[in-house]
Amino acid sequence: MSAVETRTVTKDEADIRLDRWFKRHFPELTHGRLQKLLRTGQVRVDGKRADAATRLEAGQSVRVPPLGDAPPATAVTRKPAPALTEKDAAALQARVLYKDDDVIALDKPAGLAVQGGTGTSKHLDAMLDALRFGAAERPKLVHRLDKDTSGVLLLARTTFAASKLTETFRGRDARKIYWAATVGVPKPYQGKIDLALAKEGGPRGERVAGDEDEGKRAVTVYSVLENAGKQAAFVALWPLTGRTHQLRVHMAALGTPVLGDGKYGGQGAFLPGAEVPKKLHLHARRLVIPHPRGGKTIDVTAPLPEHMAATWRYLGFSANLREDPFADFE
Repeated sequence: MSAVETRTVTKDEADIRLDRWFKRHFPELTHGRLQKLLRTGQVRVDGKRADAATRLEAGQSVRVPPLGDAPPATAVTRKPAPALTEKDAAALQARVLYKDDDVIALDKPAGLAVQGGTGTSKHLDAMLDALRFGAAERPKLVHRLDKDTSGVLLLARTTFAASKLTETFRGRDARKIYWAATVGVPKPYQGKIDLALAKEGGPRGERVAGDEDEGKRAVTVYSVLENAGKQAAFVALWPLTGRTHQLRVHMAALGTPVLGDGKYGGQGAFLPGAEVPKKLHLHARRLVIPHPRGGKTIDVTAPLPEHMAATWRYLGFSANLREDPFADFE
């Protein structure tokens, strides 16, 4: 863009931050360059200076200065998304659990990454056009699940919904209940884990470890619903915070790693001699969250994936227990 442009904030863009508005409209514009444009007053909202955190209102005018003179080195290079086959699109659409004009709840399969990364050629973010269902906007990710975690994943169908849902997930109004199988039985049977977590580097990819000095606070409430002697347990988990790999690290910290989680439990995350799949047994079972437009609550439950259902049958666990084991938690 080589000339000054004025754009009007749409109804669906109301209440989003100015920097996020620019990110959606001009993804090639770096954060540093936007900050410079804001500091020098080249960006204006209704003719007035603004900062990155300014909340926009529907109908406001945003002055966008010429952006065509950005240094070539600042351009973001993206690999082309892999072609979306009709088979993949149909399979994804069949996993929709809930849909309205603002929100889609998807039953994400285990093994499908949410976003791309090193060595990841197939991921949900590149497949979202399959979930337009005729809408003008492409669905947007508003939270994440690990690649090997299955279950409820929420998508926003509008910019307005994306802004509201992102804020809700950052707070404590979203109630996320996970089901897991653990090797060993957590003691006590009900409890709260408060262990700060910090990200670590390393050749094996992103890892997280307990670190009370440098980490960010992470809190998980858990409840053992059933157990197979001392060998394994069926555990419900409620993360009160949303740190990377939080549930997996917290369970490993108790000495009862999630079944199949070799990354954090090593060989201790498997059951020798047991005829169960050697996959991660962690499932986003239920999500309860206020609707972005208010007035109602979205309450979605995802069925157990086949590999976990097979383990439940093998260990004699029930898949029909009451949906909210934390109803009485304060």
